[in-house]
Amino acid sequence: MINKKIPFSPPDITDLEIQAVVEVLKSGWITSGPKVQKFEQEVANYSDANYSVALNSATAGLELILKVLNLGAGDEVITTPYTYAATSNVLIHRGIKPVFVDVKKDSFLIDIDKIYDAITPNTKAIMTVDIGGMPVDYDSVREVIKAKNREDIVLISDSAHSFGAKYKGKRVGGQMDFHVFSYHAVKNLTTAEGGSITYNDNNFHGKPDLFREFKYTALQGQTKDALSKMQAGAWKYDILTDGLKCNMTDIMAAIGLAQLKRYDEMTEKRKALFNVYNNILSEKEWAIIPVANDDISESCYHIYTLRIKGFKEEQRDRVIQDMGEKDIATNVHFIPLPMLTLYKNLGYDIKDYPNAYAQYENEITLPLYSTLSLEDAEYVVKELIESIEKEFK
Repeated sequence: MINKKIPFSPPDITDLEIQAVVEVLKSGWITSGPKVQKFEQEVANYSDANYSVALNSATAGLELILKVLNLGAGDEVITTPYTYAATSNVLIHRGIKPVFVDVKKDSFLIDIDKIYDAITPNTKAIMTVDIGGMPVDYDSVREVIKAKNREDIVLISDSAHSFGAKYKGKRVGGQMDFHVFSYHAVKNLTTAEGGSITYNDNNFHGKPDLFREFKYTALQGQTKDALSKMQAGAWKYDILTDGLKCNMTDIMAAIGLAQLKRYDEMTEKRKALFNVYNNILSEKEWAIIPVANDDISESCYHIYTLRIKGFKEEQRDRVIQDMGEKDIATNVHFIPLPMLTLYKNLGYDIKDYPNAYAQYENEITLPLYSTLSLEDAEYVVKELIESIEKEFK
């Protein structure tokens, strides 16, 4: 039998996206302009939020929030060690100390019960992380800061994985003070690269116009965007702050607008694939199946984070290698930050986060994307079972 070649997560690009990009390329304007404005409006509407700011990455969105709110050296931000490095790297860029709170036992999400004791007088923000498409229990985080009498603490959700997910019947995007989405090439909705900040209160912490401040701070602090400045006779501008350079382009926004039209359909395909994996793996005693919904949340089915009962790192790694030899790409989400050189050099030790390590050591992420067929999903999981059960012999 010839092995099928199954990539890990290719983008779902159709003629709709291609034509949208061609339209922008022919328009004479390819950087930030009317398509970005339309994308911002549609993302806000889709995410049940009042405002959306489109940027060139989710990482930029996280750092932009910190900059505009003037969080920096001497401040502390509570976050999770179980995430991609971007979540915490932006804190280090700003001179902020990341305070890691371990994940809850047998969960990929931060242990909310441990946040209370981690809050100090220097805590300025809590940055939770949605993993795999499942939201954190946002309201419970708010209850913690209320119980601590620290409702001044800024609540930021790294929602890179959870665009379109639901929390208490509403789409993710307006529950915390700020949510940040990613549209990287492997995300459910892509703009090639890209991200958005969504939020509700445009006067947050007394800001006169937070949306305007986000927009000019994302463009070197410049008071006019490039489209406005290029109009005949309108060259003059001012620089209000030492801004970043992280605006989204109309090319990216055009892809995103096309993807939004298809997004619900793509999500349903992901859900069907998720169920194929669940139905087959549920028969295996060693399979710890990822949670896709509970009493308050429903995933957007971003990644399938299987854990293998009784496995150690080396066994998991051998399975990934074996699957690779069958031309099936799998992955791991994530290596906890205290295991990485940068964070070890900063003094963090994975021994302090046993739950995070326990989640990592036996986790394997299966291919999950809207162009994968149900037949190919069955093929993947049957080959996976063969690879795993070799390790038990």
